[in-house]
Amino acid sequence: MHILIIGAAGMVGRKLAAKLTADSQLAGKPITEMTLVDVVAPEAPEGFAGKVNVKEADLSAPGEAESLVAARPDVIFHLAAIVSGEAELDFEKGYRINLDGTRYLFDAIRLAHGVDGYKPRVVFTSSIAVVGAPLPFPIPDDYHTTPLTSYGTQKAICELLLSDYSRRGFFDGIAIRLPTICIRPGKPNKAASGFFSNILREPLVGKEAILPVAEDVRHWHTSPRSAVGFLIHGATIDLEKVGPRRALSMPGLSATVGEQIEALRRAAGDKAVALIRREPDEIIIKMVAGWAPGFEATRGKRLALLPKPPLMRSFACISRMNWEENFERNRSGARATA
Repeated sequence: MHILIIGAAGMVGRKLAAKLTADSQLAGKPITEMTLVDVVAPEAPEGFAGKVNVKEADLSAPGEAESLVAARPDVIFHLAAIVSGEAELDFEKGYRINLDGTRYLFDAIRLAHGVDGYKPRVVFTSSIAVVGAPLPFPIPDDYHTTPLTSYGTQKAICELLLSDYSRRGFFDGIAIRLPTICIRPGKPNKAASGFFSNILREPLVGKEAILPVAEDVRHWHTSPRSAVGFLIHGATIDLEKVGPRRALSMPGLSATVGEQIEALRRAAGDKAVALIRREPDEIIIKMVAGWAPGFEATRGKRLALLPKPPLMRSFACISRMNWEENFERNRSGARATA
């Protein structure tokens, strides 16, 4: 089996490649070849026994999608995107990378299908940003997509394209709506959601973190490990059970910023919490006001797209809590105040 990971230099892409290497198979078939692509050259995973192709490429550049499809990979993980904050600040770049690059990939597969019947599995990383306020809590699976950011709009358009191309039989596609990943390793990036990780990760190593929003902001989280698990399951799931609605909201945990901070206090004390500096950012505050507080994720749970407990081992605020119990607690509270 040949696996193509587009966006392989990113955090999720690296962890996905490492997990596939460790498993050495997907859906019971041995992985014999991996192609890793990003705008910067990805690192080949250590220990992979098969052939590894590493390519530096921009999917939105002419001819790049066709070149990747020419090798006829069996499974394509499309993770490449610019993050929410950058997509909001640079309108043209956001649509070029997040929408045009995806459309070029889908069309390259469509044209290859017309030549020799090529029909890969395509796993597209979408986002909970496809919904926007006013939002119920928890958000049902059939809630309409009304994004309030350019990033969310780009992801929503790609979901529709994926469903239509799948309906037409050009490929077998599934869109995985990932919750915000927390705690993200590494340095802060341009994602508007980055502060959710920053306020935990930085103080734990003695560094200052900026909190741009109020502590009552509630959001939907998952861990890096669970995100990789969702993507791998998306590559192996029986799509007949998924049906024509190819975008799935993933299970996660709903938590407020205040709950995160109190968890940090329990884990590392007042000294760590004191490293969080409140610095309101009106742009981020406005964006966050339309973000999802939590999902029912009924279809994802029914289709066994569930993380192994604990859901987010690295997220201190639920390290001692079963995620389903916490979800029910949050949902009951939301209904009581509705």
